[in-house]
Amino acid sequence: MEKTWNNKAWFMVLPVLILVAFSAVIPLMTVVNYSVQDTFGNNEFFWAGTDWFTDVLHSDRFWDALTRNLIFSGIILAIEIPLGILIALNMPKKGLGVPVCLVLMSLPLLIPWNVVGTIWQVFGRVDIGLLGYTLAALGINYNYVNNVFDAWVTLIVMDIWHWTSLVVLLCYAGLVSIPDAYYQAAKIDGASRWSVFRYIQLPKMKRVLLIAFLLRFMDSFMIYTEPFVVTGGGPGNATTFLSIDLVKTAIGQFDLGPAAALSLIYFLIILLLSWIFYTVMTNSDAQS
Repeated sequence: MEKTWNNKAWFMVLPVLILVAFSAVIPLMTVVNYSVQDTFGNNEFFWAGTDWFTDVLHSDRFWDALTRNLIFSGIILAIEIPLGILIALNMPKKGLGVPVCLVLMSLPLLIPWNVVGTIWQVFGRVDIGLLGYTLAALGINYNYVNNVFDAWVTLIVMDIWHWTSLVVLLCYAGLVSIPDAYYQAAKIDGASRWSVFRYIQLPKMKRVLLIAFLLRFMDSFMIYTEPFVVTGGGPGNATTFLSIDLVKTAIGQFDLGPAAALSLIYFLIILLLSWIFYTVMTNSDAQS
């Protein structure tokens, strides 16, 4: 019996496609248009070709900001992924402690980015902030405004506090989905705690870890609001990431051409790195 194809379902998807076109595709095309043209006002544009892309790629300012982004994302992933796994492994699987832990883990994720930045900006102040005042009372010279190391530590700790919960919740979801039969078989075989984690829990968490890894990489690589509120990109340019540099170029200097070129390069870098991470981790999963 020949199968009959019905394409009427596309009409249900059409409103979503139209919405995506207006919210994503059209603005993207506008950015592409600005990236290959120059303007001197009065809505007059002149063809610039790839000049803006060349200027960005030959700029030390771009490479310095990109290096800061990669270092920051690398530190975040190296801390939050293992820490999230560790916390998820020690969370209760039954009883009243389950909803309590889940609610506590979810609370930081409900706080908006600008509020997180404001909280830590006040928290780290020496005069009124609990952290800054306590460190000063202990004789530790802490100043995230003027000291590069203190600024970086503040941003890293702030991001860990805000986003480790996401990794925890994803890992916990992977752990609770493991059938009890696996643990019973491991207990009968006399498997150690490390063996249970290595051969049962970690393989079952690989897919959720892939999601956590990609989400945390993209979020940390695109971070803007928190460092802008806390440090403003300083001291100097020590915490000026690509996102902050992009906003300074587009809004502060009103250089729309270079800003458009930088935003496209920024987008392609995120897309490329995410694709590399996804390919490597899925191939590793398939081979295992």
